[in-house]
Amino acid sequence: MEHPVFLEHPGLIGLFAVVIVVMLLLDLGVFNKKSHEITNKEAMGWSVVWIGLAMGFSAIIYNIAGPTKFYEFQSAYWIEKALSVDNLFVFILVFKFFNVPNENKHKVLFWGIVGALILRAIFIFSGAYLIKLTYLNTILENLGQEGLQYNINIIMTLFGIFLVYAGIKSWSSDEEDEKSDFNQSKGAQLVRKFFKVTDEFDGDKFFTIKNGKRVATKLFLVLAVIEFTDLLFAVDSIPAIFAISDDPFILYTSNIFAILGLRALFFLLDNFLYLFSMLKYGLAIILTFIGAKMIIAPFYHVESVFSLIIIAGVLIGSVILSVLFVKKNS
Repeated sequence: MEHPVFLEHPGLIGLFAVVIVVMLLLDLGVFNKKSHEITNKEAMGWSVVWIGLAMGFSAIIYNIAGPTKFYEFQSAYWIEKALSVDNLFVFILVFKFFNVPNENKHKVLFWGIVGALILRAIFIFSGAYLIKLTYLNTILENLGQEGLQYNINIIMTLFGIFLVYAGIKSWSSDEEDEKSDFNQSKGAQLVRKFFKVTDEFDGDKFFTIKNGKRVATKLFLVLAVIEFTDLLFAVDSIPAIFAISDDPFILYTSNIFAILGLRALFFLLDNFLYLFSMLKYGLAIILTFIGAKMIIAPFYHVESVFSLIIIAGVLIGSVILSVLFVKKNS
């Protein structure tokens, strides 16, 4: 098993941290200091910036750590990006359900993604640690038993079975989310359990004073629903990227670069849904492929570059088919 790239090149940690902190400060403190409606031009600009930063960081990884780590970063990045687009469909429904003003959506997405930074760190680094402990040969050796011919990992195999199931289910899923009552979601219930919540907005405030008491606003309730929704989607996306690499630094950095571009992508997606109408089928194929890769990993290794080609090909094909399908029926 290779050493994590950050152990051999610790400077990458500092570079990553500086880039993320500076960009977040610029985003919230300079360019979006005041709540406003995000235009398509602005959203496109930020999308280009975040994708450019991710590609630039991957180029640095290529130069420092070699092509294998580069392929791993790219594969994990585009997997998370693709699965996050599916997540954004639900975000759009949440905002519509609660009638969130357009100028307040950016703040909810910003703090929702800040929460995702923390949750992803917990999931990825704890997951990497647990995976190292659950190889059958390691367990048998600790018990004083002879190892097996194939070093099967219990958690990775279970993840693989789950992802194959998730892929099959995703292919045949209907539009249940459109009928969901997000007011009764676990996130909303949790907020109401610990806070007194008003059914009104107060600008872009998460808390306000009502009848002399401090209460949570409707916007804070929406934030909780968004955070809980992201938590559920992480159940799919985090196991998926473990099929790509066992390096937590590669997985975390690629994951963060992917989700930090989601705010801009959200506003584009809200106006250009037709470009992604076939995406669910592409995601179903990707999840099934990754799940199968995890299951067969002890017996056959699928090269990172091959995984990247499959993932990129399916995503590009999904967008092309979406455009062709719409044109054919317009």
